[in-house]
Amino acid sequence: MISVRRAAAALAAGAVLSTTAATVAAAAPSPTPSPAKVPAGLYGTTDPTYDGVWRQSLAFLAQRGSGIQPADRAVDWLLGQQCANGAFASYRPDPAAACDAKTMLDSNATAVAVQALDAVKRQSADPAKAEKAAKAGAAWLKSVQNKDGGWSFTPGGPSDANSTSIVIGAFAATGEQPGGVKSADGKTPYDALLTFALPCTEKDGPGAFAYQPDKAGKLLANADATAAATLAGLGKGITARGAQPQQRPVCTDPSAKPTPERAALNGASYLAAQLARTGHLDTPPMPGAAAGSAALPDYGNTADAVVALAAAGARKEATASLAWLEKNAADWAEANGPAAYAQLVFAAHAMDTDPRSFGSTDLLEQLNATGPAPKAPDNSQASAGAGEDEGGFDVWWIIGIGTVVGVGIGFLLSGRKK
Repeated sequence: MISVRRAAAALAAGAVLSTTAATVAAAAPSPTPSPAKVPAGLYGTTDPTYDGVWRQSLAFLAQRGSGIQPADRAVDWLLGQQCANGAFASYRPDPAAACDAKTMLDSNATAVAVQALDAVKRQSADPAKAEKAAKAGAAWLKSVQNKDGGWSFTPGGPSDANSTSIVIGAFAATGEQPGGVKSADGKTPYDALLTFALPCTEKDGPGAFAYQPDKAGKLLANADATAAATLAGLGKGITARGAQPQQRPVCTDPSAKPTPERAALNGASYLAAQLARTGHLDTPPMPGAAAGSAALPDYGNTADAVVALAAAGARKEATASLAWLEKNAADWAEANGPAAYAQLVFAAHAMDTDPRSFGSTDLLEQLNATGPAPKAPDNSQASAGAGEDEGGFDVWWIIGIGTVVGVGIGFLLSGRKK
């Protein structure tokens, strides 16, 4: 579940920060927060502590990709969550209070909020304000880029594949060349991303991506990280559409350092192999689970993998998984709310199917019902951001895209998704 995964990530990030900054650690969310009142304008009815900005942003992206403009008060809620420095936390219960050293800033939430605000700005009540907010968020992301070119969930931590990938997607969706975003050491996001790629010769997870190296420095295959990194390596984000022509993903180790695109196609080959087993990905038993506990289907990561495969031109390999989601994911989405509905909308769009007829579910009707009614009548088209995400990567290539706790965070986030 998205909210549970985001909660796990926030808690694990808090554990990292506790070793480096007492003031931030003091602000880490409690594992058992008291129920929070859901504010007006926010999508979903569950406690937003760990996923408020995330689910709102995904809802906007799913709506705009379908030609729907969210209500102005929903956009205003997201704008109100932004800190003065451009960053977003997972959720700020009191937007009137200034962000300070105790505010746990979140690169994932900021990256999806940047995309969401860029997508809704044209039809919002104050387009200039939304555009300014998106640019401020992107500027903050650049300011906390690690020296290796990547990002962590919270500033100051070691880079991870998921956070680096979603930030790449934010830059790509807003029209900026990710390969041109360089750290103080001159490293690009792709330099960092490639450090998480497993070679095709790896027995356990050929072509996959790891979340982070484990304590011994070994890379362990992670399906969630692989789906995210596959999109990022292709220069695309979570709203990517299917690519043509159809191509079967094959894992290949070039003699020279692989390009981001080559590593992405290797990642797609890993995802295709995993999905071919049962049609879906699984969530491994959590630490402490009883011996012999069975893995459970992972609906969210399966949807992410469908998007990644379609973006890599491997729709054929994703067809059975989309059908599995259409048959089985309705109850999961209903239980998990706007972010879950959005993930399924992204999968439907990537595969050129109608999200209003997803099995027996109208995903957009269900998503819209979780928050303020969208603007009506809505005659707008899908956002330019979605269209931009489909196309510009080849041009970018032409112009030159050429810790135990850390592992714990990776495992927890691998259950996710941003």
